[in-house]
Formats: sequence, C-alpha cells, structure tokens
Amino acid sequence: MSNSDDLDQLSINTLRTLTIDAVQAANSGHPGAPMGLAPVAYTLWQRFLRFDPDRPIWPNRDRFVLSVGHASMLLYSLLHVTGVKAVNPDYETQGEPAVPLDAIRNFRQMGSACPGHPEYRWTTGVEATTGPLGQGVATTVGMAIAQRWLAATYNRPGFELFDYDVYALAGDGCMMEGISGEAASLAGHLKLSNLCWIYDDNKITIEGSTDLAFSEDVGKRFEAYGWNVLRVADANDLDALDQAFRSFRAAEDRPTLIIVRSHIGYGSPNKQGTYGAHGSPLGDDEIRLTKRNYGWPEDAKFEVPDEVIAHFRDGLGKRGDEASSAWNALFSEYQDTYPDLAHQLNCTQRRVLPDGWDQSLPSFPADDKGLAGRVASGKVLNAIAEQVPWLIGGAADLAPSTNTRLTFDGAGDFSAEDHAGRNFHFGVREHAMSAVLNGMSLSKVRPYGSGFLIFSDYARPAIRLSALMEIPTIHIFTHDSIGVGEDGPTHQPVEHLASLRAIPGLVVLRPADANEVVEAWRVIMHLRHEPAVLILSRQNLPTLDRSRYAPAAGVARGAYVLADAVDGKPDVLLLATGSEVSLCIAAYEELKAAGIAARVVSMPSWELFEQQERAYKDAVLPPDVTARVAVEKASILGWTRYTGLRGQIIGMRTFGASAPLAELQRQYGFTPGNIVAAAKEQVANART
Repeated sequence: MSNSDDLDQLSINTLRTLTIDAVQAANSGHPGAPMGLAPVAYTLWQRFLRFDPDRPIWPNRDRFVLSVGHASMLLYSLLHVTGVKAVNPDYETQGEPAVPLDAIRNFRQMGSACPGHPEYRWTTGVEATTGPLGQGVATTVGMAIAQRWLAATYNRPGFELFDYDVYALAGDGCMMEGISGEAASLAGHLKLSNLCWIYDDNKITIEGSTDLAFSEDVGKRFEAYGWNVLRVADANDLDALDQAFRSFRAAEDRPTLIIVRSHIGYGSPNKQGTYGAHGSPLGDDEIRLTKRNYGWPEDAKFEVPDEVIAHFRDGLGKRGDEASSAWNALFSEYQDTYPDLAHQLNCTQRRVLPDGWDQSLPSFPADDKGLAGRVASGKVLNAIAEQVPWLIGGAADLAPSTNTRLTFDGAGDFSAEDHAGRNFHFGVREHAMSAVLNGMSLSKVRPYGSGFLIFSDYARPAIRLSALMEIPTIHIFTHDSIGVGEDGPTHQPVEHLASLRAIPGLVVLRPADANEVVEAWRVIMHLRHEPAVLILSRQNLPTLDRSRYAPAAGVARGAYVLADAVDGKPDVLLLATGSEVSLCIAAYEELKAAGIAARVVSMPSWELFEQQERAYKDAVLPPDVTARVAVEKASILGWTRYTGLRGQIIGMRTFGASAPLAELQRQYGFTPGNIVAAAKEQVANART
C-alpha cells in the first residue's frame, strides 16, 4: 500500500472513529451510516468538492447536503478535519472553527454545534437542515435550479461567476419518501446536469432489511425520470467512486444518481449476519473490536492525527482556496465592468432590497365590488418583481388560479432550454415545490411558490423546515376558505390557518382587501430570516374606503384599529381577518346606527401582532373591553387568545359543504346580521 493509500485509509478511519466516539459519549445517535459512507464522503470532499474551509459561504462553492440527516456525525467529522471556519449572522467569517473537537465531544448536547441532525444557521458548513428523509435531496433540486438561473442571469463572456455543482447523500428512506420522487421527476425534466445524488444502497432501515417493504429497482426508476444512473458495487472502492464522480461531471444533459452498495461493517457479525446496530451506540466492547479492525489505538478517544488535518488542507483546502480566490478576483473585475449586476448580486447575498423596490406599488381606490385577494396580489407581485430581479417563482400547476405569473416583458419561463426565465412550472408537486423553494432561498435568490390553501397540507413539512432554517421563502395560498363554494369540503380549508399559525417563526398574513394585500407584500419583502405565508381569497373583497377607515399600513403591526367608536371607547370589539373584515365593517355600521359603540380590528397576522409591545396591544384590544366577537371562516382554534373565554367566535366547527358562497355564508353564520346579534349579546352579557 502506497503512502497515499495509507493517508486515504487513515483519513477515512478518522471520520469513522470520531463518529464512534461521539455517539458513544452521547449514548445516542446513528453510527452505522457514517461508518459505511465515510469512504464515499472522503472521496467526494478530498478529490472533487469545490469548497473553501476559510471562506465557507463564497457564492460559487459546490453544495453538499446530507439528506440522511441521522448520519450527522459524518458531516460534523468532515467539518472538523477540514478546518471549516465559523460564519456569524452578519455573514462574516470568524477565526474560530465551526466544529471544534469539544463540539464533537458534546454531540447531541445542549449548546453544541453538533446537534442530533444537521441544522442550517446553527453550524457553518451545513447547507440545509435535514432529518425528515427525502427533504434534503428535494432541497438540492432548488439549489441546482438556482445555479442555473444565476448563471443565465449574471454570467457574462469571460465572467463565469456561477458554475457550481450540487451533491446530496441519500439513503433507502429518502428513496421511499414520496417527496424524493416528485423532486427527481422535476430535476430530470429540467435536465439539471449540475445535480448529483449519491444513494447509499445498504438495504437496511430501522425495522430491518428493506426487503420488508421496498423491492423496486431504484436505478430503473431514475432512468425513467431521465437521470444518468451509475453504480458502485463497493463503497470502499475509492477508484470506482472516483470514476463515478468523473462520469457525473462529464454528463451534460441530465442529473446523475450514483448507487453505492455499502454495508454497515464493524466489529463482528451478529446473529442476523449484519454488522452492529443501525441507530444506537456500539458499546465499549464493540468499539474496541472495531478500532482493532481499523488498526486504531483501541483506547484512544476523539483521535485526529495531525497528518490527516494536513492531508485535507493539501487537498480540499488548497483546491478551495485557489477556487475562491480566483472567484473573488473575477468578481472584482466584474464589479468594474458590470456595476449594476454586481450590486444586485451583493444585495442577494445579504438579503437586502434594492433602492426603489416599492416605487411602483399600486394603491387601490375604494370600491364596493372590489377585487379578489389573488387578483390584487398578482398586480402587486408584478410591480415588485420588475424592481427586484431576483424575485422568481411559480405554482404547483395553478398559476392561472393563483395569479402568480409574472407578465411583464422579459419575465419568461424557466425550462431545460431557457434558464433565465422567472416563471417556474413545478407541476402538481406541492411538497417538492416547497422544498425546492427552500433550496432556491438557501442559494440567496428570493423564491415564491403558490397553490390552494387546502393543499398546504401537502406542503407543510417543507414549510416547517423553511421556518426552522429561518429563510425568507414565500408561500402563497389562494382559495382560502369556504368561499371556494361549490367545490365542496375537499377544497374548502378549515383547519389550515390554525395549522400554519402553529409553526414557530412563520409569518402568516391574511389580508382583508386590496390595500391590505399591498401592505402584506411590503412586510414580506422586508423579511430576511422568516418565511411567510400569504393567504388570499378567490372571491372579490370590497376595497375599503380608507378616507373613512384607518390606513392599511397597520398591517405591518399585525393588527390595527380599522374602525372605532366615536370617542375611542368601544363597548364591543369585532375581530376578523381576510374576507370577514368587510362583514364586520357592515356590522359595525349597523351597530353604530343602533347606538352601540363598536370597534373593528383587522388582524391579518397574529404573529406580527404578538411581536408588538404590550402598550400597543392593549391599545388595540383594551383589556377592560371584554365584549368581543371574532369572525373567521376557519377553525375557531386559537381565537380564545383574543376573545377570552366569554367572547364569541363565529367560525367553522365542522367541514364545509358544496353550495354557492352566499348560501354557505348564511348556513355557517357569516353574515353582518349574525355578527350584530352576537355583538349585542356580548354587550348585554358584559353589563350584567
């Protein structure tokens, strides 16, 4: 064995033993996959990946996503031995390591940079939060799309700023989850030849052999998707792995799937003939046997040989430094030659808006007929997108219904043949679409995706991850209530608002009229670390007369006094969101004529309202006014926070029905008359 071969094996075994020791110290974790995949990850990182440990967020770096998030110690070990430097929230590289050895010693413990699954923003070098299987690979499709779009938009002759590749390491679970199939189908259709998934075909899941539930030929499935499929018979064969990665780079018309056969191999076989446990520590005896098999000091813990650090520095580190230094020099020239484009790129990287981004925002005149929320949003979206060139997106086959198509000259359609288009067609793939949006957002463009609110159920896991990663993905949902009418309960969202509001860090906005839509978009565009869900009506909403009622700018604070008692001292509060606000305004006018002082509070975003200081919240919802009526065509869950236990909630306690909107509103009590009756009852109760 040559010295080079010795260093290869020593480096691989360093990754393996760090995993063994970390999992044992934590008494928790999954050692098998990191040990089996160490040769694969080593070959990719040391020989191919363009990544600079000293500049870990330079824009043209290759991306590596560990979709098998339970194998997190493999990634943490790589980040440690390659010396990746930490980056702070202001995108500044710090001198200290992202994953010091003490963090590995404290794997899965409070405050460690090595949590149980990789978490974006917690640990520099983690490109995406992973853990829910299939999410990681789906996210990489968005990263690969973003590279294609950035290249088509910003590359110029002699200035190839964006040509990075995207890699994901996946397992049997990823291949079983439906989201991976959705995403792979889209990637094949778009011929994303910059995308490489590595499938760890080890035929083991938690319950045992994959033969229990999984017998398809994955390679043939991906060939049908239009992928380049390669096979490596042994994960320990570095030459075969090397050739597979070279073949990926040579493929110019399709994404690549590398199927790698691995075994969880350490110690001695158990009674079933497999090696060790998939998801539990090995135990001291098994560790000694395993280390002996590796030729490793049996009692050494968290051992990292100096020559391994030097080896990675001379490989990945040197290659990454040369690539990032060359890129920075190229970008400096680009700034001189194309200053406007360079300024745009600087804005994208720091998630800031260009000057004048809101100069064309419309203002809608009072109109009893009004506009549907989706129609108003389409107008606002186009006005913003003309000023923010990196605002791009589309729909899950519903753009004509969600009004999310960019229609101005030059917007175009993104396709396998045209990577500069800003309209995306995700197909009927709500779950994959939302994960793809996350990947695009992680690549620093500003993506949006749209569908019907009822189908947020299909998208919710990826929406949750956008909140967990603190990335400003924009999710647009229309057809927001029983207002869908004749389509019936399968298409009428009831519990969905409550479900989305339950996600920490997600900003949910349900505007009441066209001008609230404008202000909702103003809020969304300023978000840098929070995803948003914009919820819009299919039916027309009256455009409120803002000379009689408060300005829509109150949307920025989540809730505001829209119409008030003459003396500012209401007897009853009418609280609502979206299409129900105009019903409350009608009720307010009736109550006013009857001598009852009411206040209408529009509450488009509970999350924004909860961020306000106590004085403001008390001014909008005076604690001494206990007579309260909340109105929303959705589940009543959560409204008692604002009505109290004695208040009344006019909402949905059942699923809807198939009928015209007017009939549905009468059936379920969404009428001004019913609101007036509830308000009078509340006032009477408060006086007794």
